[in-house]
Amino acid sequence: MSSESARGAAIEVESLTRKFGAFTAVDGLTFSVPVGQVFGFLGANGSGKSTTIRMLCGLLMPTKGRATVGGVSVNDDPEAIRGIIGYMSQKFSLYTSLTVNENISFYAGVYGVSNHELARRREDVFARVGLAPYTKTLVRDLAVGIKQRLALGCSLLHRPRILFLDEPTAGVDLISRRNFWDMIAELSREGITVFVTSHYMDEVENCHRVGIISGGKLMALGAPDELRASLHGGYRYRIQADSTEEAGRAAEALSKLVRIEAATEGSWAVFEKDPTPEFARIMRGVRAAAPSARLTKDMAGFDRVFVHFIGGGAPDG
Repeated sequence: MSSESARGAAIEVESLTRKFGAFTAVDGLTFSVPVGQVFGFLGANGSGKSTTIRMLCGLLMPTKGRATVGGVSVNDDPEAIRGIIGYMSQKFSLYTSLTVNENISFYAGVYGVSNHELARRREDVFARVGLAPYTKTLVRDLAVGIKQRLALGCSLLHRPRILFLDEPTAGVDLISRRNFWDMIAELSREGITVFVTSHYMDEVENCHRVGIISGGKLMALGAPDELRASLHGGYRYRIQADSTEEAGRAAEALSKLVRIEAATEGSWAVFEKDPTPEFARIMRGVRAAAPSARLTKDMAGFDRVFVHFIGGGAPDG
């Protein structure tokens, strides 16, 4: 393993592989997640996401390669890993015929929380995820967003250092999703590492780094802005003006001022390198030709980035 463990890697993966007979579900993954980061793990159905999580949680042995989670080897001591992680599955796994309070008590027992500690842990979890009004409510009567909060609370009862969240906001409304990600951000600020999968591309913006997996292989790894910048030569701006004629003049002036890959009237300019250091000079030249011209940085949705890296190519803006 690399020396990053000593510098604070909560999760470190090296050539991790899992085969099922002749089928390779996970193929030579190598990456690390620093302590306290929110790491987004993206992939289509069947890409290898869940198999990777099962290995990192000590539920499935790798065929090849190695991984450590919280300094504990997945290969050598998978049982020990389960005591230092929290896990929330994409399928709701709480007991719907029990109350919120009863579910908390049950999972406290599963995680080995003593009766002496239970009251304090329960109070902490209720405050953290906003469950106090629902303590005596049967789980089957809760809204989906509240159920997800309860599932998160149960996974935090034993105060894990690393949290695995597999599609935690699936089927949850927009406001509940936003609240859920606020809770994830707070956990990260407290130094808890969060490894999360999602099919909602807007949620990716909340991650420090993102890994994209396809066919069991890691296709991309980096901060959301870094991955976005790798599309279309990296630096893409919309050319706008008050009239089509002015937009055309702006595009023509721009092409004379700086090296770009493309400049299309009323559409896009794709710069060969980051234009930020020269942007004031560039805009003075463009506005001399077209006073109402504007160049707006392309903040494309992450769905375009995702499609690009899994092999579908990035659709035009």
